[in-house]
Amino acid sequence: MEKLADARDLKSYNTSHTVTLHSGEIKTEKTFRQASELFLREYDIITQGQRSKVYVEGQQRRSQGHLVPFFGQLGLSEITAGKIQDYRIHRHEEAVAKRGKPPARNTMHQEIVALRQTLKTAIRHGWLDRLPDLSEPYRSSPKISHRAWFSPEEYKKLYEGTRKRAQEPKKRGFKWESEQLHDYVLFAVNTGLRPDEAWRLQFRDVTIVDDEDLGKAILEIEVRGKRGVGYCKSMPGAVRPFERLGSRLRPARVYGVHTPKKTSDTSAVLGEQWRTPGPTDLIFPKWQRELFKTILDEENLRFDREGGPRTAYSLRHTYICLRLMEGADIYQIAKNCRTSVEMIEKYYAAHIKTSLDAAAINLMRPKKNKKGKKAIQNTQASPQRADEETDV
Repeated sequence: MEKLADARDLKSYNTSHTVTLHSGEIKTEKTFRQASELFLREYDIITQGQRSKVYVEGQQRRSQGHLVPFFGQLGLSEITAGKIQDYRIHRHEEAVAKRGKPPARNTMHQEIVALRQTLKTAIRHGWLDRLPDLSEPYRSSPKISHRAWFSPEEYKKLYEGTRKRAQEPKKRGFKWESEQLHDYVLFAVNTGLRPDEAWRLQFRDVTIVDDEDLGKAILEIEVRGKRGVGYCKSMPGAVRPFERLGSRLRPARVYGVHTPKKTSDTSAVLGEQWRTPGPTDLIFPKWQRELFKTILDEENLRFDREGGPRTAYSLRHTYICLRLMEGADIYQIAKNCRTSVEMIEKYYAAHIKTSLDAAAINLMRPKKNKKGKKAIQNTQASPQRADEETDV
């Protein structure tokens, strides 16, 4: 029994400590697995109400599914820049073997972020004295890319396509979905809301007000999204779609992405009465993703020039780009869209031709007439004779 207890103690010791030799001295340290467990416990408690549940679950999935299996048995001091590079290579080879393509750049970025936060947790508790180099070697400066959006001509083509589908749906049971999609396109491009923000909106979050500066009615929206609670003022073009959404009858129960059950046919339940939405109802209870993709394919708008796929997010990008093209103040756009000026300058303003001032770029300094200047100097230098006539 004593030998069995000693074996268990030894096993526990080996799984939680790494024995290393430094100048003949034995040093014990915590493993990455222990640091990961502590980090996930702290992160779940400290970020409650500040981070979305989905993001916290993503951190747990990245740590437990990829980081711990690779680094788990290593002592914290053994996690060096070389070992982190081995992890990148391992993930690349693993993904290619399973799916035939390497992990996306953003996927690897999120995993390295989780690794950095885990090691910082170890530093806070005195288990590690410094962070290893987490930068990616051999990486060139990434090309400045822009978000897929709709130019004014493409946007007109899109809303004419959704309007035609709303007026003439290919299936009678999909008329309500087609009308909802058409109003969503107009609403999103005139407000700049993120898709998740729009899908969380209830009718009580939106108020129609008269804007004194514009002299027109606009929407004041109380937004709840990834940045917490914020506010948005729409363009006048969002008012009419919102009024239609509020007066349109809808099924008593709507099955979609934001409801417990889904249906592949239609959200309208046969035999049930339709009703007018109330203040606590979602404005967009269902996202017609497949219908949106179908219309994009029909209008040849599915991809932009660089091959980037257009999604519901492209409507937000269109709002920002159109505002910049009209000369709106970039700081006010950033506030209204609940983002930063840096993000707008990096991903939007860089490819908007109207952001370039041709007059300032093509400014030319006037050339000096050397001969004329010399003649003027000679005239000023020679005194006028007293008997010469002068013009009065």
